[in-house]
Amino acid sequence: MDFKLTEEQELIRQNMREFTEKYVDPIAVEIDENSRHPAELFQKLAKGDWMGVPIPTEYGGAGADYVTHSVVIEELSRSCASTGFTVSIHIGIGCTLPFLFGNEEQKKKYLVPLAKGEHLAAFVLTEPGAGTDVMAATTTAVLDGDEYVINGVKTFTSNGPTGDTYLVFAWTDKEAGRKGMSAFIVPKDTPGMKAGEHFAKMGLRSSQTSEMVFKDCRVPKENLLGEEGQGLQIAMTGFDHGRIGIAAQAVGITQAALEESIKWSKERVQFGKPIARQQAIQWMIADMAMDIDAGRFLTYRAAWLKDQGERFSKEASMAKLFASEMAVKHTSKAVQIHGGYGYVKGAKVERLMRDAKITEIYEGTSEAQRMIISGNVLR
Repeated sequence: MDFKLTEEQELIRQNMREFTEKYVDPIAVEIDENSRHPAELFQKLAKGDWMGVPIPTEYGGAGADYVTHSVVIEELSRSCASTGFTVSIHIGIGCTLPFLFGNEEQKKKYLVPLAKGEHLAAFVLTEPGAGTDVMAATTTAVLDGDEYVINGVKTFTSNGPTGDTYLVFAWTDKEAGRKGMSAFIVPKDTPGMKAGEHFAKMGLRSSQTSEMVFKDCRVPKENLLGEEGQGLQIAMTGFDHGRIGIAAQAVGITQAALEESIKWSKERVQFGKPIARQQAIQWMIADMAMDIDAGRFLTYRAAWLKDQGERFSKEASMAKLFASEMAVKHTSKAVQIHGGYGYVKGAKVERLMRDAKITEIYEGTSEAQRMIISGNVLR
């Protein structure tokens, strides 16, 4: 049993740390305040081969493993959780699903530019009446000759306003139940598909999220991802991979909260001494450090199992559940340590606290993760 990253993985962590300090940290506050998608930053990420880390080189990726992918998302999220999530959803679902389920032609046409970072992926599943309950979706895709005609409304689409390649899920046979949903690759500017305005969110403000409207959107048959009726399986596979990314994001957020708390507690003087010498502060920091190690090991274990070709659905849910609840708990403690200064706009811990909350919600709520974990344990 080895708890150490390889020399190559540690080097990649160091390289990503240097990248974030040079390019992400200086704009993190501004893009959060303005809810701005930093296109210039993603061009730099693409140039550095960071947009397809675990995808094989033959398809435009960096050819690394999923543990390395987790390290990259953790480091990005330590600097800016919005950027970490945008890359996580792009790779964990947007690149992974075409790689796993796409045919060779689809991989060359769509996966290669995604993995190279030339295109950005968007995940189009959630609907106003269908969140955790995916089966409640109403969007349909009706075969008409050599095209599917998609109609419906989606919401909370990650990378909706900024995407280039959309993975869209719709019913091809509602009567078939779990085997009636299908997945489609829909390029940007396809007639009949329109992205709504970016939602003004509490956190992850520079990560673009919107409604997607489909009105007689015609998609060629060859853009069907996998087989007809395989959509639910494809979506659930995407969630398994995506949850590792969200766990890594939550670890990165909490790591940043710990670092900010250590720095502040050593500088802030009250009653004639730094507050780091107060036992109450020491206990908060000790709990942060302990939970970060636990969350990180859970995340790396899930990623390692994926790399070994073993089942990892339960472990991904465990990592996502623990790390997200850890992030919410300890970013709140970080604000507490900072006192009134931590509650002011522009304070990093204030942004971290807002960003942390969504990790308990997207890619499956904490309640849904407990259902998945208990279902695996009791089976």
